[in-house]
Amino acid sequence: MNTEESTLDKMRSRPRFKMYTTLTPEEYEANLKTFLKSHQHIFEGNINREIATITVITPENEYWKPNLALRTETEDGKTAIRGVFGPSSAVWTFFMFLYFLFGILWMVFITMWFVGKQLNIPDYDWALPASFVTIALMFLTYIGSRYGQSRAKKQMDELRKFAIKSTLPYEH
Repeated sequence: MNTEESTLDKMRSRPRFKMYTTLTPEEYEANLKTFLKSHQHIFEGNINREIATITVITPENEYWKPNLALRTETEDGKTAIRGVFGPSSAVWTFFMFLYFLFGILWMVFITMWFVGKQLNIPDYDWALPASFVTIALMFLTYIGSRYGQSRAKKQMDELRKFAIKSTLPYEH
């Protein structure tokens, strides 16, 4: 039995999708603007011929607010639409910076402790507890990111509905 994964299934299981349409990028932009205008009480966004960024309107502008980025490209005479669900670039960059910082600090502390043990220098005994602290901070960063994802779950569901209703009917 041969089963194929549809674009709809990809939207449900992954934060990225790619689909093809016979619409030109200009026609797709016009259709997207019309759809956004008819749903302006729920969604807001910035749409141009190549890139569209859509967010859900909320009473307060939260740091965790996700968005849907749609990018149109021309491939083999067809219009390819790439969609990415995710946090704003500021949130993404902040968390990646924290993971990088704590990872580097952990490597530095564990190396200092190990070298101190190998050379019998007791001056670096503090580095082992410091490495455990950096692991704890990395774990707290992970918990913070999961907390943000749970706060944004409802908005992500709304963005998925937007993508399905505005983009999927034009799939070729």
